[in-house]
Amino acid sequence: MKELTLRIENMHCGACARRVTQALENVRGVTVDEVRIGAARVHVSDDLSETSIVSAIAKAGYPAIVEH
Repeated sequence: MKELTLRIENMHCGACARRVTQALENVRGVTVDEVRIGAARVHVSDDLSETSIVSAIAKAGYPAIVEH
């Protein structure tokens, strides 16, 4: 299982964080470890490709960038 940290654009409040969390929880194989609104970051553990995760967040309306 790999871990990713993503920077989420336009995530400014608790409702945004909930939408991002729900989008990720709907992706099979992804575990949301931490959502930090102030830093606009999400830390996840997964067995999927980075593209699948970024795509799920984008469908919720939030561009995401994987931080390496």
